[in-house]
Amino acid sequence: MRGGSSDLVREVAFQRYVRPAISSGKRQFSIAVKDLMRELRPKGFPSSNYSQICSSIKEKAFIKGNGIRVIRLEGPPSGQSSTVVVHYEVIGTGANSSKEEVVDPKQQSALETAETPAARAQRLMEGLRGLLKEEYEEYGGGEAFLRWIRSEDDAPPTPGPAR
Repeated sequence: MRGGSSDLVREVAFQRYVRPAISSGKRQFSIAVKDLMRELRPKGFPSSNYSQICSSIKEKAFIKGNGIRVIRLEGPPSGQSSTVVVHYEVIGTGANSSKEEVVDPKQQSALETAETPAARAQRLMEGLRGLLKEEYEEYGGGEAFLRWIRSEDDAPPTPGPAR
């Protein structure tokens, strides 16, 4: 390991969170900054330096070098707090991963071709398209359905021609 505090953060994060996730075949894992700080304090890391931890575990070199990507951040909008939790997805083996940690080539290719969050959202939304089409028609169209929802009538309106 090189000498700086950021290097210490990345090394501990890799040893404690990334390597175990990859070697156990997990596709997703999280690092809570508060938990990482507990691991770093005994090694002499400054106890109030949460922003350095947050920056170090979100930086491009750490992410790409370990074959992971950030899928979600929890915490304040600044992203710099003890309450930050970074959620990762394993997308391949990084430079720090050894060959024996990859379970098998089939799993590896599945991880590399994993669906992106945007593609997944698009696929799920396409599945919802037209879901209520028949329901709206029973009420005489979308506008009639909304009028019924907004009204105080308990009984549904009588079906009429759709507009």
